[in-house]
Amino acid sequence: MLRKIFMRNDLSKERFRNEWKYLISTSEKELLELRMKHLLKKDPNAKGNGYMIRSLYFEDYFNNAYAEKESGVLMRKKYRIRIYDCSDRSIKLERKKKFGSYIYKESAPLTKKEFYKILDGDYKFLLSSPYSLCREFYVECVSNLMRPRTIVDYDRVPWIMDEGTVRITFDSDVRAAVGSYDIFDPSLPTLPVLEAGKLVMEVKFTEMLPQIVRTCFHQMHKNSQQYQNMYSVMKNRSICMDLNIGMKHRRENYYEYTRYD
Repeated sequence: MLRKIFMRNDLSKERFRNEWKYLISTSEKELLELRMKHLLKKDPNAKGNGYMIRSLYFEDYFNNAYAEKESGVLMRKKYRIRIYDCSDRSIKLERKKKFGSYIYKESAPLTKKEFYKILDGDYKFLLSSPYSLCREFYVECVSNLMRPRTIVDYDRVPWIMDEGTVRITFDSDVRAAVGSYDIFDPSLPTLPVLEAGKLVMEVKFTEMLPQIVRTCFHQMHKNSQQYQNMYSVMKNRSICMDLNIGMKHRRENYYEYTRYD
């Protein structure tokens, strides 16, 4: 009943999508790609073997995004700035809302200069932005002390299917950056988050997931424990030292909090 009320109230304005995540092995990925190549196609926007995604995640003074995830809060949100291949061709401020397994993502473009203003704590320009997301982010930064918290990198290979707006991605070499929040630094040191030979598969769809695709991933659905294992592994491996300002303080790179997408 709660889900119906939520969807009725919000889907008129916001289009949510389904998003399922699995921790799989490299060999499982290869097997799945053998099955998928007859059903889906590689995303034409991805060149060669995909692209690298770098996201800078923000958190408020009370670490509410992480706390809500840990507590299992049904409706929650998080902010991030995302780029691709360490390039400034596309810089986006994003807000990701989550309701159970439903996801809604908003974005607004930023310039490189504006990114560095945010990094320097100069948020005033956001207030005059034509994008409501930027103006709301300004309120978060000023009222709730929203600040940069962690950078997450990974390499993505995307597959797509027009029917049901299906998108399946494989994210490998997931790593957390340390020492800086400058997403344009190509030499930024990083630490691996997943154990060797593991990667994350995401299944995303807006309208429906065709039965032929469901059959392809039947074993993944049966082994739902994999998702729980993914969180445990990444949380245990994600404690790193923040070297900013010469101070040693522990920074937890919460994969489940950062939950890239």
